Amino acid sequence: MSTLTTHQHEGGLAVFLIGARVVKPWRPDAWLPAFAAMGPMLAELGRDPDAGLLHARTTIDADLRGVTVVQYWRTIDDIYRYANADERRHRPAWLAFYRRAHRVPGAVQVWHESYAVPAGHHESLYADAPRPFGLARAAGSIPASRRGRTARERLKNPVTSA
Repeated sequence: MSTLTTHQHEGGLAVFLIGARVVKPWRPDAWLPAFAAMGPMLAELGRDPDAGLLHARTTIDADLRGVTVVQYWRTIDDIYRYANADERRHRPAWLAFYRRAHRVPGAVQVWHESYAVPAGHHESLYADAPRPFGLARAAGSIPASRRGRTARERLKNPVTSA
């Protein structure tokens, strides 16, 4: 029998997806800096829990031409505050990206999507996952039975005591 777990988070949260995709692989001078900028930003956020990032994981696209970073944040406002802070790594990296993109148009695509997820509008299920990942890594993991047997039950039920 599988061990089923779910995430422990009760309140609202934000999910932020950001990625880069290589279009002109022969121009690493134009796309490599965009890829290289993410690591230092995530390290900066990891050193500052008050910034609001709960967890991030990087995935490689199936065609091997791009990466996506899935980020879990406390709020959308935390994301915008970080992105627009002059003293943080994001703003200078973004300005440098625009300068490179102007010199070598179309070499790399960058994109992001932001989702504000209100309390009671997120659920998860992990089977045989002793090391949590995704939202459970960001918020902690509990037995799924504490929320419900089905996805519908987990969506509408807060965590019950053990």
